[in-house]
Parts: sequence; structure tokens; C-alpha cells
Amino acid sequence: MKKNNSIQEWIPFEKILEDGIIIGNDILKVDSFINHQIDCNLLWNISRHIANKFQNVDKIVTIETSGIAFAVGTAMQFDNIPVVFAKKSTSKIVDDSSCYKASVKSFTKGSINEIRIDKRFLLEGERVLVVDDFLAEGNAALGLVDILKQAKTEIVGVAVCVEKRFQGGRKKLEDLGYKVYSAASIDAFKDGKPVFHRD
Repeated sequence: MKKNNSIQEWIPFEKILEDGIIIGNDILKVDSFINHQIDCNLLWNISRHIANKFQNVDKIVTIETSGIAFAVGTAMQFDNIPVVFAKKSTSKIVDDSSCYKASVKSFTKGSINEIRIDKRFLLEGERVLVVDDFLAEGNAALGLVDILKQAKTEIVGVAVCVEKRFQGGRKKLEDLGYKVYSAASIDAFKDGKPVFHRD
């Protein structure tokens, strides 16, 4: 994919159709360009699209590991704002008592992780944008929202690379009053192909 300087001309659907792999009725494998190997032109264009949808952002928050690259790409579109990522594992150098924590169920792995962010890195009143690679049932995004509410930040919205709209994550977030943006939104899988949502 050639790097495109116009955010109006670029659409991510072609990449998903060409290289995405559908497994069963509910899994879209995008590890060749989003969450194992990363297509950097794709990352840059998605980041520009996200930044074009949100204003006055002080900080970007994501969850390790797949969301980090896209969070950094998006932060680079703003004026020198930091990225904070929630950690899924404990560490000898992290004092759990000084962290905001939330429980998150992984859709693909079926496991539950306790995610944490050091309280030093979230300040009351900061305008924070959540960025992640995928939105399905919304568990990761809701876990991050929980942490951001504990920190009394202002949640600007949630932005993702790919959304499986039919799994309800968007509705959960919008019902809570949050703006949701996805670079590619999928309504269903039909005959082994994604059916894209068109606004």
C-alpha cells in the first residue's frame, strides 16, 4: 500500500479484504498488518484519521500490547502528548497499591486479566482519548474507561483500528455517553467476507 497524503482518499477496507482472515463466525485475523506484523503506512493513515476526529486531547491511553503502536502513531499527530498503556502483568518495580486497576476479559483468549496504570500518569481533569487495535465486545475499552473514571479524567472518546460492530462493544460505550470512532467497522461476516458498515 502506498503512503497517501490525503486522509480523505484513504480507505482501510481493501487491506482487510486482501489480507484479513476470517475464522468461524466471529474472529477476524489481522496479524499480518495490525497486531503481529504492522503495516506502517496503514498505521500512519489510521492514526491521522483518528486524530482528525478528536480535538483537545491531553493524553492517549491504551492497553498492552497491540494497541501501543497505534496509540503512539495517533499521539504523534497531536502536539507532543504522551501515551500511557495499561499493563497486564505485575512487576517488582511496580507498587500495586499506587495503581488504578480494572479486570478485563480477553475475547480471543477467554482469560481475565487485571490491568493497571500507575496513578502518577493519570491526572484529574486531563482530557484522555482511548486508542486500541480492536473493538469487539468492548471489554478492553470498558476496563480502560473504568480506570480513567477512577482517576477523574475527562474521557474524550474511544478510537480503534477495526470494529466488529455486531458484537456490541460500540453500543455499550455509546450507551455510557462516549464517542466511538473506528477506521473500519464491520456489520457481519457473510460468505467468508466482512460486510462493512457505511455511515
